[in-house]
Amino acid sequence: MMELGPLILSRIQFAFVVSFHIIFPSFTIGLAAWLTVLEAMSLATGLPVYRRLFDFWLKVFALAFAMGVVSGIVMAFQFGTNWSALSERTGAIQGPLLGYEAFTAFLLEASFFGVMMFGRERAPRWFYLFSCLMVALGTMASSYWIMCNNSWMQVPLGHGVVDGKIVPEDWKAILLGAVQLIRWPHMLLGAFLTTSLCVAATGAWHRLRGEAWEDSHVMLDWGIGLAAVLIPAQILLGHLAGEIVHKYQPAKFAAIEARWQDEQPASEVLIGWPDARKAENLYAITVPDLGSFIATGTWDSKEVGVESFPPEDRPPVAVPFFAFRIMFGLGVAILALSWTGLVLRTLGGLEQARWFLWLTLFSFPAGFIAVIAGWFTAEVGRQPWVVYGLLRTRDAVTPSLSTPEATASLIVFILVYSLIYGFGAVYFHRLLRDGLTKRTRAAAGYDFHAERPQ
Repeated sequence: MMELGPLILSRIQFAFVVSFHIIFPSFTIGLAAWLTVLEAMSLATGLPVYRRLFDFWLKVFALAFAMGVVSGIVMAFQFGTNWSALSERTGAIQGPLLGYEAFTAFLLEASFFGVMMFGRERAPRWFYLFSCLMVALGTMASSYWIMCNNSWMQVPLGHGVVDGKIVPEDWKAILLGAVQLIRWPHMLLGAFLTTSLCVAATGAWHRLRGEAWEDSHVMLDWGIGLAAVLIPAQILLGHLAGEIVHKYQPAKFAAIEARWQDEQPASEVLIGWPDARKAENLYAITVPDLGSFIATGTWDSKEVGVESFPPEDRPPVAVPFFAFRIMFGLGVAILALSWTGLVLRTLGGLEQARWFLWLTLFSFPAGFIAVIAGWFTAEVGRQPWVVYGLLRTRDAVTPSLSTPEATASLIVFILVYSLIYGFGAVYFHRLLRDGLTKRTRAAAGYDFHAERPQ
């Protein structure tokens, strides 16, 4: 039975907060780029549809941006309250990385965000477009610094140890290492895919309701088209990220595969139920030799099992095993959905196929779930290390933190987040549902049925 002490409670709290927080960057990164495209198209073509869609999505972006900032501040606050030993040991590296994120990316976003929100009628059109671009670049730069910090924790490079503290020795390795240059684009494309599915699903929603024909047409075209282009690259980057795990984090790789003993050649467990007590997979469906091919590109490589590692170095198996399969399964589903959409679009039946519109609508949360599942795979699979191979999670928690304090803060976080983000979710739903309704469009002097196909 797991004891709910300060360590476990702090881990639960951080997982809870980061699971809420990651929803917003994974949406706003792509949404900022989408707004920039809409403004550029409006400026280039002069078509009113792009201006209407920009105004609609700007409201959504403003709310998501604000909620992301709030949850991000809370998440950073925990480094001092619950993980002060981590801050003390790794502050020489993590402090500058998080500081650079604030002083570069966040300031860039914040500076031009005000122009985006309030400067359309005050600034020249070219400068307004430039402001949109700067906000989009700021969101991507922010993700770079955060992923740089996380990639270093996953695979520490360019560091030394002085008096028990981890200090930087090679910033180039930390900032531009091969691990970061694969994991960051993987996260970035995940954000773009999340937004593209949200845009397409919103277009499908209005099309199913028989309204906003021109607007829904643009959202479906752009959303499905972008997903179809990006998802093959995302799957490739995911494979490259898996090769990094195989090379640098063999225990995590074994947990993801639910491989308990060394195998040569190694089979691939497609699905099953990992049983840690018996060190076996119940009800498993396996493919012989496929595990070796996935890991190394050969059919006869020897692959290490979880039991080859000391008990104190073994990660949990069930969470990374299932989380990875959720992420990969959703990636395949997005591939099938987007490419089916391309075929229907080519045949001229995309917007008349109601079954496809319903599938697109229900794909709305797929990107968010895939991103969260990916993070759970990476973070839980890294255990028992907070900095892989250098600092164990149990040694990173604040020494003076008591169980009652950790319990109280966790309860407060759950209650406050449930209240604030519950209202936020309701408002998001109303914006996406009613943002292009007759009342809004009529108020803008728009003939709601003018472009409806006969």
